[in-house]
Amino acid sequence: MGLVLKILLILAIVVVAFFVLTFTVYFFNLDMKLTAKLEPFFLKHYDKIKRDQHL
Repeated sequence: MGLVLKILLILAIVVVAFFVLTFTVYFFNLDMKLTAKLEPFFLKHYDKIKRDQHL
C-alpha cells in the first residue's frame, strides 16, 4: 500500500508542477513573446524559399 501512495504522490507533484509551468506561460504570454523573438528568423527562412509565381 505504501508503494501505491508514493507513486500517487509523485504523480500529483508532477501534475501540479506541469500546471504551474503552463499557467506561468499563459499568464505572462511567454509563447507569443518567444514567437515574436523568433519571427525574424522565420521570415528570413521564408524569404529564401523559391516560389512558382506563374498563374
